[in-house]
Amino acid sequence: MTKLAESRRERISRRQIDKFAERRAQLASAALQTLAQLGYARTSLREIAQNSEFSHGVLHYYFSDKEELLTACVQQYEAACVTRYDEIVAAARSAAELRREFSAAMAQTLRTDAPMHRLWYDLRNQSLFTESFRADVLEIDRHREEMIWRVITRYAELGGLAPATSPAVAYAVLDGLFQQALLHQLAGRDEAGRELKENVSRILGTLAVEPG
Repeated sequence: MTKLAESRRERISRRQIDKFAERRAQLASAALQTLAQLGYARTSLREIAQNSEFSHGVLHYYFSDKEELLTACVQQYEAACVTRYDEIVAAARSAAELRREFSAAMAQTLRTDAPMHRLWYDLRNQSLFTESFRADVLEIDRHREEMIWRVITRYAELGGLAPATSPAVAYAVLDGLFQQALLHQLAGRDEAGRELKENVSRILGTLAVEPG
């Protein structure tokens, strides 16, 4: 086989791989809403197909099972979310501004994206029992921790402060507040967003302190 023929075959192979990945992304996007509304335990590939334009056979061709599809869905959603606060970090000109805008943004996503956040926590809980989820969950968790740490370090820098804890602890504290607020939000407590905003603002002030 000539080098030209080999190059052509490689290009065709890459296009086929790209098309396959693009199709999987389309299917994951279509399935995301159903999974977010019903949760992992109550959703099957057949039910996802019934709530989308794709057949059960098509879903099963691109995903071996529900676990693989769920992981793809959450990965796709988190790819957009892990930079959620970066614009706020870049735009802030003072520690007070960053504190205000960050806490407001957390409250806003609680109100507008509650089903999607619920899906993430569902997957994280499932990973305690389903080994095939764990590597992906740990990777997503790492990216989320890094996102929060960018907020903390910029807040400290703007205020002439120093981080008072580790990235893991800072993430655990803020994530715990958010998960608790999400439960209250899903339970219909209208004040959940306001309380989250106040709590995040208060806690952020303890995560960076005067150096020395």
